[in-house]
Amino acid sequence: MVTAASSPWWHPDNLARRKPFLDVRRAATKAVRAYFQAEGFLEVETPAIQVSPGVERHIQAFATTLSEPGTDLAQPRYLHTSPEFAMKKLMAGGMTKIMQLCHVWRDRERSPLHHPEFTMLEWYRAGAGYTALMTDCEALMRGVAKAAERTLQDGEMLRWQGRSCDPAKPAERLTVQDAFARHAGIDLLATIDEGLAPPVQKLRDAARGQGLYVSEADTWEDVFFRVMLERVEPHLGMGAPTILCEYPANLAALARRKLGNAAVAERFELYACGVELANAYSELTDATEQRARFEHDRALHLQLYGSAPPLDEDFLRAMESLPPCAGAALGFDRLVMLASGAEDITDVLWSPVA
Repeated sequence: MVTAASSPWWHPDNLARRKPFLDVRRAATKAVRAYFQAEGFLEVETPAIQVSPGVERHIQAFATTLSEPGTDLAQPRYLHTSPEFAMKKLMAGGMTKIMQLCHVWRDRERSPLHHPEFTMLEWYRAGAGYTALMTDCEALMRGVAKAAERTLQDGEMLRWQGRSCDPAKPAERLTVQDAFARHAGIDLLATIDEGLAPPVQKLRDAARGQGLYVSEADTWEDVFFRVMLERVEPHLGMGAPTILCEYPANLAALARRKLGNAAVAERFELYACGVELANAYSELTDATEQRARFEHDRALHLQLYGSAPPLDEDFLRAMESLPPCAGAALGFDRLVMLASGAEDITDVLWSPVA
C-alpha cells in the first residue's frame, strides 16, 4: 500500500496536506508586493547566471558554464546565491527604491530550514541607513502574519517548534555585544579589533570559560558561530521579534563600518522564534575597501575549499557610483513557514529539489 508519507511530493494526498501552507504562500506574496508598492518601490528582475556569486566562506555556489553561439569557448559562471550584485548595479545606475522576489541557489544546504533552491526577498533604499530597514522588516512580518491569519483563521502569531513570536509587538533591538554578554557571558568586543582577521585566542579562551568545546584548529569565525548557535540564537525572537545589530566588522563583508566604532558594522539580522529571517546593512560604498575585503575572503575560500569564485570586476566598477543606501535580504520561505505553522521548508515550496 502506497501512503502519502512514502509517495512523491506531487501525490494528491501530499499536495492536499500542503495546500494550507501554499495558500499562505500566495497570500504572503501579495502582502509583500502590496507593502513595497505602497512604499513606492519598483520591482525588478535580474539574471540568475552571474560572473561571481560572491566569496563568502560559508556559502557554496552552484557552478555552470556559458557558451556563446558560434564558439567553443565555455565561460565559467555561477547561479546567484543572492541578487545583491546585480541590484546594486541598478542602484549605481540611478535607481532609488527597488525590490525583488527571486529564486536563489546555495549548495550543501538541506534541512528543515534550508533548501538548495529557495526564494529570497531583497530590497534597497537610496539615501537610507540600516535603521530604515528595521522598520521595513517589522512591517513585513506584520503584513505576512495578517495575510496568514486571513487565510488560516488561526491568529497572527509566528510559530516554530513550539516557540511563538508576536509580530505585532515592537522588535527588541539588541547589539551582538549585548547578546553575547547576556546569553553566553562573553565580552565579545574584547576579542575583536578593526582588522579583517581578529586574533582568535581571546575568543577561544572566553568560549572555553563558558563550557563550550573549542579546538585549536577553530578560527575566530568558527568560535563565534558556535557561540551563536549554541548559546545566543535559541533566545532570539521569543515572544517578540529580535533585531540583532552591530555585527563585528569582519563578519560584514559588504556593510559600512559604524561611525565612532569601526570594529563593528551597521548590520543586523532579524529573528523570530529563534530562526534567522533577514540580513541587512548600510551598504559599503568604498570600492577600494570592498576590494580588500573581497580579496581577504577569497583567500579564506581558497584555503578552505581549494578553489574560489572570481571577483566581479564590473560590480567593483559600479561601486564607484553607488549612492549611500541600505539593503536587506529576507528568507521568504522561512517567513511563510513561521506564519503558516509549517515544520519543514519543503511544506511551503510548490516543488522541492529532488
